[in-house]
Amino acid sequence: MATHPTAESTLQQLRDAIPSDHPYQFLIHDRDTIFSSELDAEVKSTFGLRILRTPVRAPQANAYCERLMGTVRRECLDFMIPLHERQLRGTPRSWVRHYNKGRPHSSLGPGTPEPTPTPHLSQLHPRHRLPRDCRITVEDILGGLHHEYQLEKCAA
Repeated sequence: MATHPTAESTLQQLRDAIPSDHPYQFLIHDRDTIFSSELDAEVKSTFGLRILRTPVRAPQANAYCERLMGTVRRECLDFMIPLHERQLRGTPRSWVRHYNKGRPHSSLGPGTPEPTPTPHLSQLHPRHRLPRDCRITVEDILGGLHHEYQLEKCAA
């Protein structure tokens, strides 16, 4: 991680963070010098993302980013003591997978942004009865800070 990021280092971070089969449509950023017009052009051509710049002198326009960063801090980083830079980078990466695939979002009801193909238990059987051929598995996230539960078919 660069002490003083440049447009090139920012572009490299985007290459590392955005998978080739991404579902994203937009990149929202402020008017910092690290977001040069060359970076915007490269992001458009490489990732097919539409660039949205926040308005000048409009601090409320950044509210969504601030909300997300607060969530990252409260649910992840406040409970970690990173021992080195690699761990500091890997911890949020692991949490982001959990955030998108395993953590329910209130705006989506009981849903997640990237739902798993396994149906929700309440859709299978009323009154929270577990089917006889299934069991519930748990996966620890960030060493047990969070947990993800799945319904899994038992071997016959």
